[in-house]
Order: sequence, then C-alpha cells, then structure tokens
Amino acid sequence: MAEGFKTLVGYMTSQFTLWQYLDFFIRLIVAGLCGVIFGFERNKRSKDAGIRTHFIVCCAAALVMIVSKYAFVDLTGVGGTMFNGTSGADPARVAAQVVSGISFLCAGVIFKNGSTVRGLTTAAGIWATAGIGLAIGAGMYALGIFTTVAIQLIQFILHRYQIGVDTMAAAKVRFNIDKASPFKAQLFKQFEDWKMHTDGLSVNEEPDGTLTYELQIKYPMSMGLDTIMLFFENNSSELKNYSVSNMT
Repeated sequence: MAEGFKTLVGYMTSQFTLWQYLDFFIRLIVAGLCGVIFGFERNKRSKDAGIRTHFIVCCAAALVMIVSKYAFVDLTGVGGTMFNGTSGADPARVAAQVVSGISFLCAGVIFKNGSTVRGLTTAAGIWATAGIGLAIGAGMYALGIFTTVAIQLIQFILHRYQIGVDTMAAAKVRFNIDKASPFKAQLFKQFEDWKMHTDGLSVNEEPDGTLTYELQIKYPMSMGLDTIMLFFENNSSELKNYSVSNMT
C-alpha cells in the first residue's frame, strides 16, 4: 500500500513538483473567485448568466490556459532537447481556441426584442471573464485581478450614473382611432416634445374602417410610463381602445 502510494506520488511529481501543483490550484481558485464577482453583479440585476456561469467560464478558461502552457512539458527531454515529431508543437494553440470558442456561449445570451437588443453586457462580461481566466491561468495574477476590479468599477459607475441609451426604457404602444382623428399628429408632436424615439410603426385598417397603430417607443426612464399613460387617458375620447406596456 505504501509502495503504491509512493509510486503514485512519484508519477504525479515526475513533471511538476507539489509546489507547482499548488500554484496551479491557486490559479484556478483565484480565477473562479473573479468569475464569482462578475456573476454576483449579473445576478443582482436578474440576468440569465449568473454566478455559476461566470465561475465555470473563468475557472475553465484558467484550466485551458494552464494546459496550454504546461501540458506539453513532456515533449522535451531533461536537457531541453526536443523529442522526434515535436519540433513544430505550438502549445498556445489550445488557449487561442478559448477566444473564438467562447463566442458561441456569448451568442446564446443575446436576443432582440423588437428594436431593443438585450444581453450585450452579459455577453461581453462572459467574454471578459474568459480573458481573465486565461490571464490568471497564465500566472498573471495582477493583470487578471486588476481587470476584474476595473470592469466592475465601470459597471458600478455606469449603473449609478446612467448616460446615453442606458437612460432610456422601451415600451410598446397600440391604439385604434378613426381615419379623420387628429390624435396621431398630437401624439407624435408630444413624443417629439418628450424627446422620445419611435420605431417599428405599423398601421392596419380594421373592418369597421378605423386604423390600428402599433409602435415601439424609447422614453427617458426619469419620465416614467405613467406620464405616457396619462396622456392617453386625457385623450381617451379620441380613441376606440389603447394599450401601453413596458418591453422587458
């Protein structure tokens, strides 16, 4: 039993020392923790890819990087001589596949809802998580940790102080009016005053001769959907029916 254990230990340490294995384990743990930080931020915002996804991606990327760097150590002799058939070996090719391969996973969290594209930040986060895993797997702890802190800091700042399209929310509007009704002109004039954007307008003529409008709008979050609803309520005499709902 003791001899078998010694043989196993001897085999395990024939290429790497126990201290080197410990270093590999630490790299995997640090990479996993960086992934957890990304996943925790996504979880708080109720995104599909959360802690488990980011932990697995970052930890696996670190593993791939370690394999890419060190798994081919047995291709050379003790004196550094190359074995037959290994002179063209390129260990970096394994890690290189992570950059392209992770794109398939990222594509799964991006989807389009009308004029709104969702999941871009989550996909970018997964891609960044893979990069951080590769860096830590390569032993570049400072670079990986710094990137984690930098991206999370930017996420915090931009979610707290939103700018550009992040200040806009999307809603779907549907209403039915008579052909001669001036409501449509009034509505679009009001949208312009509110600095709102419209997209995906469609018009259908009903059997009774009325017109049904369907469109998507982007409105400032600070204004709220209630303001739009109040405008429709105040002009309800011009409408056959109407609905306004947020797009999630």
